[in-house]
Amino acid sequence: MKPDSSRAPAAMDHIERAHLKDPHDASHVMHRYAAEPEFDGLLQRFWIPVWSVPPGREAPQRVLQYPVALLVVAADYARFYGVVPGLSTTTLTGTGWAVGVMCAPAAGALIAGGPMSGYTDRHVDVAEVLGAEGERLTARVRAAIARDPHAPEAHGAAMAAFGDALRPFLPVDDDGRLVNEVVAFVEGDREVVRVAQVCERFGLSERALQRLVHRRLGLTPKWLIQRRRLQEAAERLRGNPGSIGEVAAVLGYADQAHFTRDFARVTAMTPGRFAARHASGS
Repeated sequence: MKPDSSRAPAAMDHIERAHLKDPHDASHVMHRYAAEPEFDGLLQRFWIPVWSVPPGREAPQRVLQYPVALLVVAADYARFYGVVPGLSTTTLTGTGWAVGVMCAPAAGALIAGGPMSGYTDRHVDVAEVLGAEGERLTARVRAAIARDPHAPEAHGAAMAAFGDALRPFLPVDDDGRLVNEVVAFVEGDREVVRVAQVCERFGLSERALQRLVHRRLGLTPKWLIQRRRLQEAAERLRGNPGSIGEVAAVLGYADQAHFTRDFARVTAMTPGRFAARHASGS
């Protein structure tokens, strides 16, 4: 597996866009890799953070999660995560590492063996969804990373372990391919601001779309649209946002007040405060 070229600083990749990292946070190094082409439609990215936080300090990592399941193995846990509808926060302390894979939208229900609605805003041990294969995966990843958490060879061995554990879920089923396309459509077009637009694009009734998204992602179609808008808002606010009203208008909000309420409800921070924090860190 090769390093993801989108690590270049000119543009945010999918992880950076969702990760509301404090500009003053130097707690960790993040290694990122694209999944091999054979896993197209099932897996998207691997990320391997290695951190060192001074004693008595904490480094909260806040994420506006994408609508996908995550598998994460660390030295002291191995978990399968459903989507967190609000702000997902992981607090780093001491020294450590993790190896995570960002699944494609289709993958969660395949790995869980049933609807993702049962995993919304919660996680379970990897062995609960993968059984003995989950235990083998965990052991292989820990053995690989123990050599050197920063070494590309260790990363390659860890990612190969994930590949072996998840390859049996290929090929992706028809519903899985459809939900992948739905999510890509919503994430790729900022003109999509209403569920009816998604229904029209895919020839689905609103009820059929709701059932698909709830079953495969544990969410609602409306959530997909709102999350994309808030992620893009965070990206713009970290760059050169101009006025908050301009950001709201670009994202299709009827007024600045509506945008501010949405952003603050999920991030616990007003757009103005968020922009100021990142401006001070530039």
